Amino acid sequence: MEIMELLKSRRTYRRFEQKPVEDNIVNDILTAARYASSAANRQPLSYIVVRSPEIVKQVFDCTKWAGYFPDDSGRPKSGEEPVLFIGIVENLSINRNADTDAGLAISNMTLAAWSHGVGSCIIGACDRTKLSGLFHLTEDQKLHTVVAFGYPAHTSRIEDAENNEIRYHLDPNGNYVVPKRRIEDVVCFL
Repeated sequence: MEIMELLKSRRTYRRFEQKPVEDNIVNDILTAARYASSAANRQPLSYIVVRSPEIVKQVFDCTKWAGYFPDDSGRPKSGEEPVLFIGIVENLSINRNADTDAGLAISNMTLAAWSHGVGSCIIGACDRTKLSGLFHLTEDQKLHTVVAFGYPAHTSRIEDAENNEIRYHLDPNGNYVVPKRRIEDVVCFL
């Protein structure tokens, strides 16, 4: 896929087919994370891969989905859950501020996944305390984010934001629509 089309079409997905993500794709996702730029090349991130259905369910139960939607209506229903989670872990003994590194790694991961048709949802709204215990993290480790992966069971598309309204929403078919500000509204040339 051409890079600009890949960037445009890589959206958040919140409903998934119950089909495992193949090993070679998981490897590509992790390799893409490893290839991400890192401040001073310190590489403070590590990754927890969750594939077993039992542990995927435990992680899922610690997450919140689609904050713009009322009553948890954006949460995947039974049979729509992700089939894979990857936890992004900051190793504090290497770097105590790895937000930029994490963002770059997550972007690489989700783009690599999407190049194989695997959708993703970046989840910051999660119970980090429970997940840190589940992941057996040490005092020198901090869970940054979890990313859900799976083959999408819906579509997601970009449209131009109207009147600066940026809340994502569902179209009449239950597919996601993601308003983006127009380039002339966010860029200033000097």
